[in-house]
Formats: sequence, structure tokens, C-alpha cells
Amino acid sequence: MGKVDVAIIGGGLAGLTAANYLAKEGKNVIVFDKSNRLGGRSMTNNENGALFNIGAHALYSGGEAMTIFKELGVEISGKNALVQTHGIWKNNVVPFATGLGSLLKSSVISWSEKIQFTQLIIQIWKMNIDNIMTVSLSDWAEKEIKSPMIRHHFYALCRTATYTFAPHLQLARSVLRQLQRTLKTGVIYVDGGWETIVADLRKKAESLGVKIRCHCKVEKVESRHPLNTIKCASGETIEAENIIIAVPPNEACRLLENSTLSLWKRQAVPITATCLDLCLTHLPNPDHQFVIGLDQPIFFTNESRAAKVCKEGNAVVHLVKYHDPTCQDYDPLTNKEQLEKLMDLLHPGWREAVITQQFLPKITVVHDFPRVGRHDPIGPEVPTTQGLYIAGDWAGHDELLADGAVASGKRAAAHILEKSNVLV
Repeated sequence: MGKVDVAIIGGGLAGLTAANYLAKEGKNVIVFDKSNRLGGRSMTNNENGALFNIGAHALYSGGEAMTIFKELGVEISGKNALVQTHGIWKNNVVPFATGLGSLLKSSVISWSEKIQFTQLIIQIWKMNIDNIMTVSLSDWAEKEIKSPMIRHHFYALCRTATYTFAPHLQLARSVLRQLQRTLKTGVIYVDGGWETIVADLRKKAESLGVKIRCHCKVEKVESRHPLNTIKCASGETIEAENIIIAVPPNEACRLLENSTLSLWKRQAVPITATCLDLCLTHLPNPDHQFVIGLDQPIFFTNESRAAKVCKEGNAVVHLVKYHDPTCQDYDPLTNKEQLEKLMDLLHPGWREAVITQQFLPKITVVHDFPRVGRHDPIGPEVPTTQGLYIAGDWAGHDELLADGAVASGKRAAAHILEKSNVLV
């Protein structure tokens, strides 16, 4: 039986972030992951030279993840993903108002609505997000935006910024903060895919002495003060003063019977999506690089316009159908056909240009998110078990997506170090 200061279950962004902060301060850390690869949903698959993330990914330049990566010395290579945007309205491609030129060209909003939309963007740009009341996104929009068409535009932007289709549940404050960041600093598509970030986090952690156990499934966590015990399927047993569980809610509850974890799991509302990723010999219609649905929850982007993820001249594109979390009845084939029809509309003849593809019928975008009716923020401490901490996208406080996962990892590490009188 080995002993460590901190054992981390889960080698995704949250777990690796925590491991780096802890090891920097001299803690003896071990990371377990049941997969033979680290990263979780930040893995990147190489399909015949095309680098596919697990669905469309974007790194928010002004977000918590980017700030933390800089603190840890992780180098991010990529370009800003902003580009001329189009919208889908009644199965037609129309200019989407993201600037003065596209605003003037828009045929789906009137002149008075164009003024309203401009005022809305300025309002979001200037607003103090912390002053926004605890209301849902839809409640905020119904009060602040009079035109139904402008609300369609607004919701489309919010879906794209949060990868979530739940305006009646989403907390307005967190969504507007994400949208404000997008407007001010934009997003980055990462060269080589997100696994380059995972690889750098791992390399830095191992250089600090962190032990990594891939393909090592943890069967059980036993809480026995002052040391907690981890039992692996391999027979390996580890005692740890502190344990960070950086896995999804179901997996966390499988590892340990705990009333607080069970409560958090029951309250969680996961967000899912259908994704179709394509590598093409070329983009049939170069005008359509970034397209969002105005009257349906769909999205298209050409990642390769800003990131090195395929052979020069080829194109890697992503199509997403956002799921309504209150409706769990999805037909994968119907969703795939919808995304293929979107490609037919945007890029006629695309089938002849396909090199390879990746279809993800139902992936989990996040396991929970800031929303109305959600109780106090989850973690990082599990109050009913001493030395137990939670990290992951479902343990984000006011952050979203990867920002929530990375920030939760730093929070868990900071709490452990604070008890050791080390400040982060």
C-alpha cells in the first residue's frame, strides 16, 4: 500500500490542473484515469490525418481556463476564430448581424430592429455582469429585448457561446458574461486540437513529480480519517490525506456512498448534443465559414480556417445539433440527417469531398451548469467527508464549459493548499 498527499481520480482538464498546482507546492500527487489516454472530452482523435476534437471546441480568450493555463505556463497555439457569420432562417442562409456591414445587409430584421440590435450589443459590451439579478436567460431576454426577431438573434449567440439550448434554465449572469467575453476578446481554435493542451499539462505535471496511472480503474474510495483509501481494479491500494474526484456525477457516486454527492448527482442537469465532424478535400462554398441557426438549435464552423488540424488545403468542419435537456428522446439518425441537410444547404456537393468523418450521436457537453433553481455552488469540498474534494465541469461555480472544469481544478487544489497554509 502506497501513501500520497493527494490522489486525483480523473485525468481530464480539471484533474490535471489540480495536479499541477499541488505539485508546484511540493505535494506528492498521483492521478488515476480508467482510459489509456488522458483528457476525457478534451481528447483529439487522428482520423487519416484529420485531427477531430470530441465535437466542436473553442477556448475563450478572456476566460478562466486561458488565465489558468498562462499561470501554469501552458502554451496555446492557434488563431482567433472570429469570421463573417451567417444565419439559418426558414431554411435560407442569411447574413448574421455581427458588425455594421452584415447588419446593413441583413434581410430578416427591419431598420428599427437593426437599431435595437446595435443597442443590445452595446449594452452587453458595457454592462457590469455582477449587477445582473439571479434570473433565467429567457426572463432577462423577455424583459430587455422587445423584438421577437432580435431575441432569435440573441438566443442564437447565447447557444453558440455556451453550447447549451436551455434559456429557461440558464443563469442569465453566467451566459451574458460568456457572451461579453466573446464580443470583447473572441475565441481561439487550437492548433493540433485540444489534446495538445492535455499533453502539455501532463508533461508539466510529470516534470513536477506527479505520478500518472492510465488504464487504471478505481473501484472504490473508502473514507477513514485521517487517511482515505483508494482501491483499484488492478489490486493497487493507495492511502491519501486528500482525494480529488474529477469524474462525472454517476462515476463519483459509484466510487463512494456519500449523501452530499448523491444530492449533487440528483440535482445535476446534463447538456448533450449530436455532432458530425468532417474532413473535406476542400470547402465547397468558401463564403460559409461560420453559420448559426436562428430558428433551430444548430451550428456549423470550419475549424481549419483558424487552427492547424489537417493537411493544408483540406478542411475540418463541425456541425452540432444542441439538445433540449428537458427532452431526452432523441433519434440519432434523424439528427444526423438534419446535420447532413444543413451541409447540403451550405456546401452543395460536399459528399464528393469527404475524406473522413466522425459521428457522435449523443455526447455530454457538460454534466451540469449555472442555472436557476440550482442550490449553492458544488464543491470543491464535500462537507460530509473530510479530505474529499470535487472537480469537473459540473463543479463550476459561475464558469461555463472548459472554464468551469479548469477553474474547479484550481479551486480544489487551492482548498487543499490553504489547509496546508500554502496560498495559490
